Amino acid sequence: MKRLMVPIVLCLSMVSYGQDEFGRWFGSGTLRVDYLLAGDQENTDVYFLDMKKEPFWGGSHTNLVDTFRYGEFMLEVSDQESGTLIYSRGFCTLFNEWQTTAESKKMRKAFHQVALMPFPRNPVVFQLLRRSRTGEFQPVYKRKIDPSDMFIRKEPAMACDTTRVWYTGDPSVRLDIAFFGDGYTADEQDQFDADVKKYTENLFSIPPFDRLKHLINIWSVFVPSPESGTDIPGEGIYRQTTLNTTDYTFGLSRYITTTDMESLHDQAAAVPSDQLVILINSERYGGGGIFNHYASVTAGHPLSMIVMVHEFGHSFAGLGDEYYTSEVAYEDFYPLDVEPWEPNLTTLVDFDGKWKDMLDPGTPVPTPAEPRYEGVVGVYEGGGYVAKGVYRPFLDCRMHTNEAPGFCPVCRRAIERMVRFYSE
Repeated sequence: MKRLMVPIVLCLSMVSYGQDEFGRWFGSGTLRVDYLLAGDQENTDVYFLDMKKEPFWGGSHTNLVDTFRYGEFMLEVSDQESGTLIYSRGFCTLFNEWQTTAESKKMRKAFHQVALMPFPRNPVVFQLLRRSRTGEFQPVYKRKIDPSDMFIRKEPAMACDTTRVWYTGDPSVRLDIAFFGDGYTADEQDQFDADVKKYTENLFSIPPFDRLKHLINIWSVFVPSPESGTDIPGEGIYRQTTLNTTDYTFGLSRYITTTDMESLHDQAAAVPSDQLVILINSERYGGGGIFNHYASVTAGHPLSMIVMVHEFGHSFAGLGDEYYTSEVAYEDFYPLDVEPWEPNLTTLVDFDGKWKDMLDPGTPVPTPAEPRYEGVVGVYEGGGYVAKGVYRPFLDCRMHTNEAPGFCPVCRRAIERMVRFYSE
C-alpha cells in the first residue's frame, strides 16, 4: 500500500497544478469568436464578426496548449501582459478544403468560422495561424481581446432539448461528444433519440473506443427542423432545416456538410462539448469529417454507422483518408515534398515522426502490398487520394475502405492519444 502512495500523491498534485493554472488564466464559461475565412486558392483573409460569452467550457483544464500541432490552422491565445501562451488548438475548415478545388482558382469565397476558448480573466491576444505549403504555421490574423469589452454578448443559450446519453464524469476530465440532428421534424424526435443511441453503441463497439468509453461523455441536442431531410442540389431537392446541411459539397455527391457554423454553435452552447457530430435524417449515402470542426453523416443508409466511425476519425483524431481510387474534388492535396500532419499518412519526408516505431524488425519500407503482409503494420503506397508518393500504415483500415473491420493499430494509437489528451 505504501508503494502506491507516492504515484497517487504525484497524480493528485499534477491535477491540482493544472487546475491552479487554469484558474490563473481563465474563469467560467467559453469565449466564442465568430469570423469569416475568405479568399481564393492563393490567399487567406480573416474578417472579425462578433464575440459572445457562452455558459459551458467542456474542455480540459489541464491540456490547454495543443501538443499535437495537427490541422491546417492553429488558434493561439496569449496573455497580453506577459506574452505567455495560455491556450491553443489546431483545426481544419471547409474553406481550406475548398482552396484545393478548381473553383478556388477562378473566384473568391467566404466561410463562417467559430473559435472557442476558455473565458479569459485578463486581456489576451487572439491569433490565427495558417499552415504554409512547406508545413510551418504562419500568422494570418491577430486581435487584442479584453474580457470586459461591453460588446461581448452575454445572451442565454439557445433553447434546446438536451440529453445526457452516456455520462461518466466531470466534462473537464472527459471527452465530451455532442450529437445534433438536422432534418428531423418535431414529430421525428423519437427517431433522433433512437439514432443517437444506436450510433453511440456502435462507436463504443469499435476499438479503441470500446475500452475508453469510461473516459467519454455523450450528449444530444435536439432542435426540430421545419422539414424532414437535407438539400440534394443534384436532384433539385431543397429542405428547410435547422443546420442547413447539403449534399454535393464541392459538386461531389456523398459529401454532405454544412457551412452554417453559426447555427451549429448556437445549438452547441447548450451542452459542454469537445466534438460535434451531426446526424442527418436521410437515407442517402454520405457524410463528412473535418478536424476539430464537426463530423456529419446521414442516419438512414445501411452503411451509415460505418461512415460515421470513418468521419469521426477525421474530425476527432485528425486521421487522413487512406483511399486513392474514389472520386474527389481536391487537386494536389498533399505535396509530395512535405510530410503530412495527419498521423496515419506519410510521404517518407519525415517518417521518424510517424509510426516507424511500430514496424517489426525487417519490415521493408516501402512495404509491398502482398498477402504475406496482411495484418502487418508497414508502409503501403497509396493514400491521401493518390496512388503514388503517399503511404498508409496498413493494407486495410476504416480510413481506407468501408469493408475494413475497424481501425488499424496506427489509427487506434492516434485515437487513444487524443482521447487521453481531452480526458486529463
